[in-house]
Amino acid sequence: MILCDLGAEVIKVERPPYGDVARTTGPYLNDESCYFFSVNRGKKSVCLELKQERGTELFLRLVEAADVVTENFTPGTMEALGLGYDVLSRRNPRLVYAATSGFGQTGPERMRPALDIVVQGMGGIMSITGEPGGPPVRPGISLGDIAAGLYTAVGVLAALHEREKSGRGQFIDVSMLDCQVAIQENAFVRYFATGQVPEPLGTRHPLTTPFQAFPTRDGWIVLALSWGVENQWELFCATIGRTELIDDPRFETPHLRNQHHGDLEPILNVALRERTTDEWLREFDAIGLPCGPLNNIAQAAEHPQVKAREILVEVEHPSGFKLTLPGLPVRLSRTPGGVRGSSPVLGEHTGAVLSSWLGLSAEEVAELRAAGVVAGPLPSPVPLVLRRQSVAGDATVA
Repeated sequence: MILCDLGAEVIKVERPPYGDVARTTGPYLNDESCYFFSVNRGKKSVCLELKQERGTELFLRLVEAADVVTENFTPGTMEALGLGYDVLSRRNPRLVYAATSGFGQTGPERMRPALDIVVQGMGGIMSITGEPGGPPVRPGISLGDIAAGLYTAVGVLAALHEREKSGRGQFIDVSMLDCQVAIQENAFVRYFATGQVPEPLGTRHPLTTPFQAFPTRDGWIVLALSWGVENQWELFCATIGRTELIDDPRFETPHLRNQHHGDLEPILNVALRERTTDEWLREFDAIGLPCGPLNNIAQAAEHPQVKAREILVEVEHPSGFKLTLPGLPVRLSRTPGGVRGSSPVLGEHTGAVLSSWLGLSAEEVAELRAAGVVAGPLPSPVPLVLRRQSVAGDATVA
């Protein structure tokens, strides 16, 4: 999705008859998966049976013309199809091949199946999320999936850049579990530095106080006092009407305030409940204190800054409905990217891609379709009762 938003032509290779199992993920509009729509926007769908020899050869011919192949199968799946990196790189030495899996291509756990919550649990992130003393909590987004996708995109772009010098492609091995460890740099560093196992802190920061969400008269506000900013603590105390805290030896430095947060937090909770969130925002903005409202998703969608940046974009699906999606947050001044259209109907671009990439005639594509080697465009939507019974992998060629 990221590479497509940045301008790549992305060919999503799906197996007939049902395609990517993500097409069955709710919620639905016009019997179409909104989740599939959101993460497959702008891609082209080719329905190709890789378990047939002719389908394999078509895929190899597509690879010869491609810059990148990405897949997220269990290690060994592509090799079993005769389409591993060694085979593909012989056909195209400039090919960048990115394999994203739960646990990577090496190690004792590499063959275990993994989904987002599994790697979140194994990587430790659920153990530090939630309230002190409470049960483990899954963050509100699919960090296992998203972090792996982001790192894969970074790896692909780095390999393409290096190829400009060497003329050669390479294999990229991304482990979802590795990514979970990597994004917790603070937690792991603190553990190895102190020997203390990090625990959940609610919205607090592990190293400084106040740096968290506080209740107000009508909601919540997020405050983040910065390190090393002169007089910020003093200004904050004066603004909330608690000047006696300024000279309290327990609270003189961020480190001391963090050590004594159990004493300080109840005092701040009482003080900040005296006004509304908007009233405090005006007060804190006036003294340059980093702060913001704690919005729910609906409020975030309507926030003036979010609207001004146009990060939420409306896209129309071929079946007739429109859906607002988060767009591309990377702003390039000369070659701007962005959402490039709807998600594809299953097999929608089979004929067009085989024609433009491989030079096949309409008659040749029709013969392949009749032989069950390729499919599409298929009627849409595919009946959900059938789609939900299917289990099919997918690979993407960019």
